[in-house]
Amino acid sequence: MPSWRELVLVKGHPMQKIYIEKVAVNIGVGTSGEKLEKAYALLKELTGAEPSQRKARRTIKDFGIKRGEPIGVSVTLRRDLAVAFLQKALQAVGGRLKKTSFDERGNVCFGIKEHITIPGVKYDPAVGIWGMDVCVRLAKPGLRVQLRRRRRSKVGRRQWVTREEAIEFFQKVLGVQID
Repeated sequence: MPSWRELVLVKGHPMQKIYIEKVAVNIGVGTSGEKLEKAYALLKELTGAEPSQRKARRTIKDFGIKRGEPIGVSVTLRRDLAVAFLQKALQAVGGRLKKTSFDERGNVCFGIKEHITIPGVKYDPAVGIWGMDVCVRLAKPGLRVQLRRRRRSKVGRRQWVTREEAIEFFQKVLGVQID
């Protein structure tokens, strides 16, 4: 498996190389309790990182959700963990993504309907079957200047990853087919 440093798309100038900044994985459960604990354990097992609980932003009486109640789990992966999980997740969707999954800033989101489609994962009746959302953020060097907390500054438009560049990255570097 290649290192995260090796998975780059270089387009001329070194400041224009594109790399995977992070991969965010989310499982929305909808309720707290035993289901949330199972989703937490599953996400920890799949990613190898410690997930965090996500709380409801508002009360929805029809669904029995109260504001502040934990209703989902999420984990953010970076570097080698991100690359390893992303390759497994792309195999789970058959190495195909829709063009509409890419946004204007080069972010890519796709869903996995059943976690048992991920290679190397076996069905466990105690856990059940869970779906998840996978979001990938691509970046170029220097973009952190606009996103950091201290001494934030603007960067030029050339430092943002465009939709076309993201599609090209996924096709050439990761070998994904875009429909």
